[in-house]
Amino acid sequence: MSREQQRQNVRQERESLIVELEAIYRRAFERLTVLDLGEGSLARLTQLLLHSREGAIKPLQEEIEAPLITRAPDQS
Repeated sequence: MSREQQRQNVRQERESLIVELEAIYRRAFERLTVLDLGEGSLARLTQLLLHSREGAIKPLQEEIEAPLITRAPDQS
């Protein structure tokens, strides 16, 4: 398998993980709407989920968006 194909496979896997994580967090937020929680508890739990989501997804997105450096610049 070529390096380019390996990079493409890794990128596709990261994108797939992001989609799966988004679905998990969406379901978690939907479950919150049916819980009989007080406003304060609901706000704290929502904030925790948001932080967790960001911590899980942001590194995957950053790696996908990072520029690919294939070789060092010429020192001419």
